[in-house]
Amino acid sequence: MKKDLKPSTALAPVPSVMVSCGTMENSNITTIAWTGVINSDPPLVYVSFRPTRYSYDIIKNNKEFVINIPNGDLVWQTDFCGTKSGKNVDKFKECKLTKEKGEMVSAPIIKECPINIECKLKEIKHLGSHDMFIGEVVNVKADEEYIDEKGNIKYGDASLLTYMGSEYFVADKKVADRGICLK
Repeated sequence: MKKDLKPSTALAPVPSVMVSCGTMENSNITTIAWTGVINSDPPLVYVSFRPTRYSYDIIKNNKEFVINIPNGDLVWQTDFCGTKSGKNVDKFKECKLTKEKGEMVSAPIIKECPINIECKLKEIKHLGSHDMFIGEVVNVKADEEYIDEKGNIKYGDASLLTYMGSEYFVADKKVADRGICLK
């Protein structure tokens, strides 16, 4: 028997991503679980922030950001970047993460993350507790070991970090291919 619960953001799992912003000289990282795909052509993604977050104004002013997708090896750094404020600490330094220049944005990518999605800010939607930053994907980087012979990302091999409730999980167990119902 099912029990009714109060309305909440009960969707799970969700990606746990590290959003980098700013410039190579003056940057920040924040961890976001409210992120996803909006559109394919043009490729649009989103990250949702509370307006009180330090990264909020950086992205609003610079109009670009990078969604860095961490793997399970980066769980401590991911949690640190979501629980400490960039107002008080240099997260790249404290987490021993490497800044690399993006190809299409001035915001740095995080070298240690297997996938980096460079975005230009298209729109900010005010929704309530959070504002949605809609970004157009202008470049994607992925570690060569996670790219197949057709140029597709092998997500399952990357052991990407996910978030459910207040816990982190690694998504690396394949259970089926898309189209299994057609066989």
